[in-house]
Amino acid sequence: MRALLSVYDKTGITELAAALTSFGYELIASGGTSNMLSEAGIAHLSVEDITGFSEMLDGRVKTLHPNLHGGILADRSKESHMADIEALGIYPIDVVVCNLYPFPSSPSIETIDVGGPSMIRGAAKNHASVAVVVSPADYDGLVTELKTAGSISYETKRHLAAKAFALLSKYDRTISAWLYGKQDEILPDHLTLDLTKTHDLRYGENPHQKGALYESLSFSSWLSSMELLAGLELSYLNIFDVDAAWRLVFELSHESPAAVIVKHANPCGVALDQDDIGVAYAKAFECDPISAFGGIVALNREVDNLTAQDILKNPKADVIVAPGYADGVVAMLSAKRKNTRLIKANPPDVPSRSVRSIGNAYLVQEPDRFDAKPKSWKVVSKAQPTSTQLLDLELAWKVCAKTSSNAIVIANDQCAIGIGAGQQNRLDSSRIAIEKAKEKVVGSVAASDAFFPFPDGLLALADAGVAAVISPGGSINDAKVIAAGDEVGLVMIFTGERHFKH
Repeated sequence: MRALLSVYDKTGITELAAALTSFGYELIASGGTSNMLSEAGIAHLSVEDITGFSEMLDGRVKTLHPNLHGGILADRSKESHMADIEALGIYPIDVVVCNLYPFPSSPSIETIDVGGPSMIRGAAKNHASVAVVVSPADYDGLVTELKTAGSISYETKRHLAAKAFALLSKYDRTISAWLYGKQDEILPDHLTLDLTKTHDLRYGENPHQKGALYESLSFSSWLSSMELLAGLELSYLNIFDVDAAWRLVFELSHESPAAVIVKHANPCGVALDQDDIGVAYAKAFECDPISAFGGIVALNREVDNLTAQDILKNPKADVIVAPGYADGVVAMLSAKRKNTRLIKANPPDVPSRSVRSIGNAYLVQEPDRFDAKPKSWKVVSKAQPTSTQLLDLELAWKVCAKTSSNAIVIANDQCAIGIGAGQQNRLDSSRIAIEKAKEKVVGSVAASDAFFPFPDGLLALADAGVAAVISPGGSINDAKVIAAGDEVGLVMIFTGERHFKH
């Protein structure tokens, strides 16, 4: 039995080589791998011993030779193949251990690997006879199987071959994008989703649907940092809603304590406080206590003891996510709410693109981002906003952008007090937000994710007591809408940018 070792990443290679030797494998090694085995005193043949040629062209050619590739590609089930290699004095190679030059981290012409992918592809094609190992993470499993079973099963070889082809596919895509000069392009001509399953979920949106979480190896995700400290495993919808809440709570503020409560991907409670995360949570909960039941609570500060006690006074949350928990808080919360998931996580990542499936096709776009700074807004009304109104309008505008269209958000005192989401017309969204805000609506501000096509939705807000409204503007009826607002003394601001969320 023979094993060919040719690796750039030499993690664990001497240990694997020693193990393979103990199982009766004769080793062949190339270049730096051969040098490392020699230093470790592990007997082996060099590639030159097999090919009869020294490395040439600064190492570009060393393994591209029939004496190696014949041994890798010979189909053991075909007598003609075995006769061919026997006639030429070529021995079969049963294991190929190979990883590649680090092109993704150091892109250049010289880090485009040629010999490595050729060996990997050949071994993976012939996986019925050859085990191909492309990651040090698989070394221990290979050794364990050889110890317990005495050989490498077909199932393992097939799995390793699939992993090898996945590696080659990603490697070639990375090189192609680099040569095109489009590796950072959001909407390239060809887009491959490079996803690896992290784990299966209990089910999908509904119990009869299977579900799993996949993450990209090319882009970091905050989900990689997520720690489930207590409670049930996260479901498909838990993860979807937690992501919405976690992103919004940090978009609101990094500097001030902020709290967000999300239900079915829409915020139902949002608040900021200058000093106290507990106060922010209490204000967020008061926005819509009914919808908060079974919702997602996201806090951008550590959950302290007093905040945890307040959470326990309110209806059960399905998930609580925060950067951390004070000593004893996890034990206290999990003792009273055994099924509530308690998550610790790093701040959210910045997405590179937004991808949504529609059947077997995909819609891809730039992620929605916006400048919520008041300096970019245009006051179109006769009435002028106060500094306090501007702060509340900024909060309402941020929340509105993360609420399903048509969306209306009413805010006051750095707190969302009424949210109307997902209605087919803006007037209904206004009415829902007003109803939830109740008496707090007097003197408040409101945000609309798109323009008011007619004055009716705007006037419904003004009649309820809203004092200032922010919207993108851009309707053919803008002049009529502004005139209607001026008649009732409403402050109106246009941003010039809409934020639909579907």
